[in-house]
Formats: sequence, structure tokens, C-alpha cells
Amino acid sequence: MKQIQTGTALLLTLLVIGSSGYVLIEGWSVLDALYMTVITISTTGFREVQPLTQAGRMFTAFLILSSVGLIAYFGSQIAQVVVESQFLRSRKVSHDIKRLNGHYIVCGYGRVGRPICEELKEAGVPFLIIENQEKYIEPMTAKGYHFIIGDATIDETLHSAGIDRARGLVTALGTDVENVYATLSAKELNPEIFIVSRALADESEKKLLRAGADRIVKPYEIGGSRMAQLLLRPGVVDFMDVVSKKHHVDLKLEEIILEDGSSLIDKTVTDANIHKSLNVIVVAIFRKDETFLYNPDSSTKLEIDDRLIAIGLSEDLARLAQLGSKN
Repeated sequence: MKQIQTGTALLLTLLVIGSSGYVLIEGWSVLDALYMTVITISTTGFREVQPLTQAGRMFTAFLILSSVGLIAYFGSQIAQVVVESQFLRSRKVSHDIKRLNGHYIVCGYGRVGRPICEELKEAGVPFLIIENQEKYIEPMTAKGYHFIIGDATIDETLHSAGIDRARGLVTALGTDVENVYATLSAKELNPEIFIVSRALADESEKKLLRAGADRIVKPYEIGGSRMAQLLLRPGVVDFMDVVSKKHHVDLKLEEIILEDGSSLIDKTVTDANIHKSLNVIVVAIFRKDETFLYNPDSSTKLEIDDRLIAIGLSEDLARLAQLGSKN
């Protein structure tokens, strides 16, 4: 900004010198002198306000040469500021990305990737986007998202996104081939990462699973199923919309993982007193051996790595998550 301020000051100085010169040399009024100075500096080519004397012509030539040099200086300073600001932003983004840990990576910011990012932002979890189309730079920047412009199927791009530190990855690229390659590369670089992949064709599902995807989502199939459910069970769909916060009601369906060291470990559902003390209902429990317990009995003992599927208010679920973490 200092360079721009200096350039602006020089421009104003030249306007003052030019106006004063025409007043002193030609005896013009201040308004005529200012107008002549402006059209001279801007090189617009309008005719002179009044016929110039020999001294006036020499002074006009001086103004033109001075203005050309000033404009060149001013333009170079603005260009320098733009380049420096972009460089500093790039460094800041790179620094922020390097600090990410346990984050999620969204491959593709198209029709599917956009709502995924909105959900992740609302959940308050760290994430970044890998996108290869520059047309999405402006909307991603406006949202304040971290992003990398590159090919998500290339190892170098995934390394730049911190794939080795990432917790999960979503492939929402334009074709199934790209999603398969991105899944394969991500799983090879980080075998522990949890991957959700989009599939457009039915035959791509098996390929994505072989590539290492943990879950497959077929948008057209889900859309068709939802439309059928709206016809057959609209009340059920309305309830699911409520818990997915589509009706601005503070009721959520959440997954809580019981970590080693949690005060809930080895307690029964009754002893944990989750429902009465937190006003949270445990709908189901997923165990690490893939056992699924629906509506667990009061005598069910809670174990390490149990995933509690619970429904309740946001603040109550946050308290349950705190109890489920290491103390």
C-alpha cells in the first residue's frame, strides 16, 4: 500500500503543478487550468481549452512526458502489489495446509463436492479441496475454503494435501475412472484413511471397492430412493430432514466413538445413565467386530471402540462425545 500511496501523492502533485503552470503561464482560470491538466495527463486527445503560447506548449510537453513516466511507475507498483499479495496468500494457504492434521480431503468441487464441503464446514471439521478447474477458484475463495488446484489422481497432489495426515477422503470427481484412480492412489499412500467414493455406473462399484474405497455412494440411486420414500413414507423423510438440520431444529443423529480411557468403558447402558443425565437416546451400537446392536438392552456393557449411534440436542451430544473421549 505504501507504493500506491506514493504514486497517488505524485499524481496529485503533478495535477497541482500543471494547474498552477497554466494559471501562471497562460493566465487561465483555475477551472480551465485544471481541465487542461487532466486531459493532458490522461492523453485523451481533446482539443486545447484556449490557444497556447510557445511557453505553454513547452509546458504541455513537459506534462505529457511526466505523466507517461508517472503512469508507468504507478502501473508497475500496482502490478507488484498484486503479485506480492498473491504470493503471500499462496504462502499462507500452503502454511495452513501443512498445519492440518486429522482433516478430510474432498476431491472435486462440482455438484456433489459443493454440498459435501458445506456439511463439513457446518460440522466444524478441518478439510481441504482438490480441484483441477480454475473456474472454481473464486467461489472456493469466497467461502474461505482451503484448496489446491491440481489433479487428485496424482500422488504429488495428494501429498500436497497432507494425505498421510488425513482422516478421510471423498472422491467426487467427474468420472468413475478418475474416482477409481484417486481412490487407489490415496489408499496406497495412506492405507488407514477412510474413503467414500462416488459411483455413476453399477459396474464401477466393485472396481472402487477393489481400489480401496470403504463406502460407495451412487447419487442417482439415492435420489430415486428418496423420491420413492417421499411418496410412500413422507413422515419418515420429514423426520430424517429434521435430524439432518434441514428444518433448523437443533436435533441431531450423531456417531460417538468410545475411546480407551473413557469413563463409560465397562459400564452398562443403565449404569452409564446416558438417557436420564444427558437426555440422549442411544439408538444402536456398532462394535469393532462388526456386530450391530439395535436398541441396546439396559444390561449391554459398553466397550472400547464402540460406535454409539445417538440422537439428541447438539449440546447434549457434545457432552456425550466428551464422556466418550479419553479423560
